[in-house]
Amino acid sequence: MDEMEEELKCPVCGSFFREPIILPCSHNICLACARNILVQTPDAESPQSSRASGSGLSDYDYLDLDKMSLYSEADSGYGSYGGFVSAPTTPCQKSPNGVRVFPPAVPQPPAQHHLLGHPGSLLPIPRNSCITCPQCHRSLNLDERGLRGFAKNRVLEGVVDRYQQSKAAALKCQLCEKSPKEATVMCEQCDVFYCDPCRLRCHPPRGPLAKHRLVPPAHGRVNRRTSPRKISTCTEHELENLSMYCVQCKMPVCYQCLEEGKHGTHEVKALGAMWKLHKGQLSQALNILSDRATEAKEFLVQLRNMVQHIQPADGPGRPLLVTSGWGTLKENGVEFEACLVAQCDALIDALNRRKAQLLTRVNKEHEHKLKVVRDQISHCTVKLRQTTGLMEYCVEVIKENDPSGFLQISDALIRRVHMTEDQWGKGTLTPRMTSDFDLTLDSGPLLQTIHQLDFVQMKVPAAPMLQLEECCTINNSATLSWKQPPLSTIAVDGYILELDDGNGGQYREVYVGTETICTVDGLHYNSTYMSRVKAFNASGVGQYSKILAMQTSEIAWFTFDPASAHPDIILSNDNLTVTCNSYDDRVVMGNSGFSRGVHYWEITVDRYDNHPDPAFGVARGDVLKDVMLGKDDRAWAMYVDNNRSWFMHNNSHTNRTDGGVSKGTTVGVLLDFNRGILIFLINDEQQGPVAFEGIEGLYYPAISLNRNVQVTLHTGLPIPDFYTPGEADLSGVLRS
Repeated sequence: MDEMEEELKCPVCGSFFREPIILPCSHNICLACARNILVQTPDAESPQSSRASGSGLSDYDYLDLDKMSLYSEADSGYGSYGGFVSAPTTPCQKSPNGVRVFPPAVPQPPAQHHLLGHPGSLLPIPRNSCITCPQCHRSLNLDERGLRGFAKNRVLEGVVDRYQQSKAAALKCQLCEKSPKEATVMCEQCDVFYCDPCRLRCHPPRGPLAKHRLVPPAHGRVNRRTSPRKISTCTEHELENLSMYCVQCKMPVCYQCLEEGKHGTHEVKALGAMWKLHKGQLSQALNILSDRATEAKEFLVQLRNMVQHIQPADGPGRPLLVTSGWGTLKENGVEFEACLVAQCDALIDALNRRKAQLLTRVNKEHEHKLKVVRDQISHCTVKLRQTTGLMEYCVEVIKENDPSGFLQISDALIRRVHMTEDQWGKGTLTPRMTSDFDLTLDSGPLLQTIHQLDFVQMKVPAAPMLQLEECCTINNSATLSWKQPPLSTIAVDGYILELDDGNGGQYREVYVGTETICTVDGLHYNSTYMSRVKAFNASGVGQYSKILAMQTSEIAWFTFDPASAHPDIILSNDNLTVTCNSYDDRVVMGNSGFSRGVHYWEITVDRYDNHPDPAFGVARGDVLKDVMLGKDDRAWAMYVDNNRSWFMHNNSHTNRTDGGVSKGTTVGVLLDFNRGILIFLINDEQQGPVAFEGIEGLYYPAISLNRNVQVTLHTGLPIPDFYTPGEADLSGVLRS
């Protein structure tokens, strides 16, 4: 709980809050400190005149409109709230906590102190007084109620009390006259802590006191904490209890506030219900922030390990890896020295000068890395301490059983928790520096250019990282995306993407190039493909990425394609229903092409007038669109009237078969690339023999029709029961 201590200290006096009040900006301040930082404004800026010229927004309406400026770190020195007027600025000083504090502009004569009932009592507030929040620097004028117009933060007061009690070494007797002894019991009825002598003297176990219950001091302290507090009263109507909560104004209200009409048009809910709701919201936000704090602790361990990695035990730098025409040498002491001497014998004069310069760069790089990581450790430690303190404070607030007091501060706490959690999510837990020294020496240049000797990288690229959120499959196409590791500085010339055959077979290259995203078409349906990628540069090929399994669709789903359809074609029903506005036959194709596997789809005849000849089948992408399907050599079709059907390709009619179509008829098309055949069905019965054989390549579902026909497409269907598909040929080449 030590981390929470800063949350419990007043930003003005730097001490624990005493009688804290809540300013409209949701920040807290001691009642006495609020009195000390009051300033007086000119009479012309009275609250009444200012409110009359205001926008009519309530305090909380204006706060909602100005949330961004409310939490701004700009040191403007003043601001304004809805219903209050901006006050002139005054010179400020620093508080013990390092925030700006506005000095008192209204002196407090010592003679007036005898009028105070207790240290927290308020002196008469001068007319047109103004107070400025020492944390967000917003200023506002007080109305006729003065500081009594601000609600007391009883929840914060209770948390401070519990925190201070938890820090106490031992509970003391409350009846010892001189040096209080350590209490041994507490009377629950008397609410008094006793040492043994005082208990025997002042609380004998006889008479009326015999029925009192004595408990250990620790139990008594717990009972005090959990005892119900007095019912909160309204700041506007001191005799009325707070029992409702105004959602728009975000404040507890009493019944008299509602009867007076202040919140007549606002949404009002029961105080207890809102108490539970806001406690739940704060708890949920706190759970997320707790996860961020855990990540921050692990991140700090990672950064400290990086410091140990950057800072070797035996010196500020590590041995350099020297390369020459004989290849790269290992970081072995004897071998390294022998190679270095052999190289430096020929370059000794120029090399010594250049060596000193390069070592300076290494040391600078070393110091720079240490500074960046240590600065990040310091920054993250401070942020983690603040986060932990806020978490501990919120946990104590959640324990509070005063609904109105809790709701006075819950919105602000929920916002703070969300804001703190957002700050952790903006790359805060990512190292700003790598601990590796990827520096090597290239001694290959000629002797006359040795003064240009410099460090170069001679490593193969690291394994790429697959970006799972961007990888997907659509029907029989797979899209893969990848990137280099975030801290890698090694140059990459290109990438190699590999897929297996979808059946656990060998991998094959499907893409080689510089792009980091690739779509592979023409895969088998209902297959699981394993994919991996590696990077390469002039030094060689790097390691493979992790393997990603990509599942293609079990069956094909597609619609008619309006982009490739003839202009006379009319589509509806999400491009599943088609007709035509011409008496001539017009062609429309599906938006998905097939080159592998077994596929089946159906077309139902919605309208059939005057005995036309619609045609059903498959076609190449460049099929003619203004003639019947099958008239050219780029389509394979069955055309049918009300009595019979024919198969047609390249304007050749074959296999006349009895049986036609009418309204309500279902025509099926079965395309099997494993056997290379095309079969047609009418009302679930095969129409004629196998229509076409030797089918291979890329085909699109297609039909042709005129204005006398309307049909609807049905896809994603299982293969008919009568048909047994052939074994798939997995020896084909994948296409990128």
